[in-house]
Amino acid sequence: MSAVGLLLLLLLLPLISAQTFHWGPCPTPKVQPGFNLSQYLGRWYEIQKLPASFERGKCIEANYSLRKDGTIRVLNSQFYKEKVRLAEGTAVVRDMREAAKLGVSFSYFSPYGPYWVLSTDYTSVAVVYSCTDVFRLFHVDYAWILGRSRFLPPDTVRYAEQLLIGEGIEICKMKATDQRGCKDD
Repeated sequence: MSAVGLLLLLLLLPLISAQTFHWGPCPTPKVQPGFNLSQYLGRWYEIQKLPASFERGKCIEANYSLRKDGTIRVLNSQFYKEKVRLAEGTAVVRDMREAAKLGVSFSYFSPYGPYWVLSTDYTSVAVVYSCTDVFRLFHVDYAWILGRSRFLPPDTVRYAEQLLIGEGIEICKMKATDQRGCKDD
């Protein structure tokens, strides 16, 4: 590794300490063929995830809705430090030929990050992956298993985990999200 690469790694290490990072470029998993955005919209509950510094609470959920301008409103919520925390973002379909590869941003100043729907049946489970290369030296990735209900059958969770593993995504740091004691609308 070059001196510049090592310096970059040392500068970024505090930022990625709560993330999952690996040497080398991102894997390129297959995404949901024939993805139907309108069926995907609505509320999804986080069942499991790879560590993410922006998700530390419980009762984590995401609600996706279509805006008049064709973008997707992303409203994430979690219960953290005794209160509900919200984060609103925007998602876009970057290429209609691969509609399952969305881009998501939570700030006007940040670029759209990848949000790839690897698999979904639209009614019970979705498997989502995001990965960012850093100069092809290493990558930071996120993965989520989402459900239309707060709890999924163990067989469904195992199916989702096996799908991630089969696509070359390491899930040894994946953790269950606490969905107990949540206030439902």
